[in-house]
Amino acid sequence: MAKAVVSYTCQSCGEHFTKWSGRCDNCGEWNTIVEEKPLASGPGKALTGKRGRALALTDLSAKEAPPPRTASGLAELDRVLGGGLVPASAILVGGDPGIGKSTLLLQAAARFASNGLKTFYISGEEASAQVRLRAARLGLQEAPVKLATETSLRDIMTTLDEERPDLVIIDSVQTMWSDTVDSAPGSVSQVRSTAQELTTFAKRRGSAVILVGHVTKEGQIAGPRVVEHMVDTVLYFEGERGHQFRILRSVKNRFGPADEIGVFEMTGTGLSEVTNPSALFLSERGTPAPGSVVFAGIEGTRPVLVEFQALVAPTPHSQPRRTVVGWDGGRLAMILAVLEARCGIPFAGLDVYLNVAGGLKVSEPAADMAVAAALLSAREDTALPAESVVFGEISLSGALRPVGQTENRLKEAEKLGFSSAIVPAGGKSSSRDGMRLMEMPDLTAVVGEIFGAG
Repeated sequence: MAKAVVSYTCQSCGEHFTKWSGRCDNCGEWNTIVEEKPLASGPGKALTGKRGRALALTDLSAKEAPPPRTASGLAELDRVLGGGLVPASAILVGGDPGIGKSTLLLQAAARFASNGLKTFYISGEEASAQVRLRAARLGLQEAPVKLATETSLRDIMTTLDEERPDLVIIDSVQTMWSDTVDSAPGSVSQVRSTAQELTTFAKRRGSAVILVGHVTKEGQIAGPRVVEHMVDTVLYFEGERGHQFRILRSVKNRFGPADEIGVFEMTGTGLSEVTNPSALFLSERGTPAPGSVVFAGIEGTRPVLVEFQALVAPTPHSQPRRTVVGWDGGRLAMILAVLEARCGIPFAGLDVYLNVAGGLKVSEPAADMAVAAALLSAREDTALPAESVVFGEISLSGALRPVGQTENRLKEAEKLGFSSAIVPAGGKSSSRDGMRLMEMPDLTAVVGEIFGAG
């Protein structure tokens, strides 16, 4: 008789160990490592072909109609989902506390219920009266949404098997607990087991399940990463508390494009859609000032214009500060090094502050050239023309590389009244009526021709 392999798992980070210890070597937490029982042990539970049942195989060429999508009526949400809600899908939504996840999903539940879906909203964090109070504030008190407040997974699954809903919203997965797992709610084992049960229910019954997940201080969804692999779609709800804008970003989607975004504005009556985010992000932009540059970016399939703001000032400290909001700090350090090594523009003894206006987070390399232009503009105290947009990728040699979807970027800029663009040379951009292109071969040309420095 083969001896069952015993494994130990950290309930904080999910790391596996072969023996118990008091402290997790991965995350440093104490008393979080517990023993996990194997899935199958002993000869009676061995996984062999003789004990199973035959699987029905189907032909790949069989013509079947794709599952119909259900649109919510919230165009920004439908865009991120890839066109609407797909039956038998599991969706994970994460975001900071108080950012508006519950508000967004309650509004979405009301829309889907009004469009004919049998919708259940199950809250493990609030009482029924609290959820109804929020619904009244949003004007959704008459919505045909079934409401429940429960944390026991067994009771929830029993009700769902009887009612057969079309859409189930679980708020949140960290508050649910299964009596088959011997650990506290919110632990790695509980989260993994709960997500597995709800995802299996979605596939078996054809219902769509939306799970709300808490996030860690690093901004990642709390719990084991295997949960993100289980579900079909992973959405992040982002935003700064000081701004009214909220970004719903898709980081994984089996039924649509990834990296798509939907833009919402937080108001006193809930979240309202922003159909033209470029105009909204630039609405507070006044007279062009040194350090202000408009970047023509692409988020998913949507062109978005956003303002980069830079400030360069002498530092009283021996170690200059490098502060970044909305962009990658490591990439800023790279661009500062390229400016000094290839263009002879030193930033030693200078504090550098970089901000993306509106609370948007930009990650694409096409923003390199806009960041370099903002830094040069702030350092030389020279403002770029108000009607100019900038985009392009910078290599370590100082050369400028063309980026994708140039036509869409220029079209969006022209629609908002911009008449010139500073772009890398050699791209596929064609001349547009009313749009003057300033093609630059390398960063040295930008420094010399635009700012007269270097």
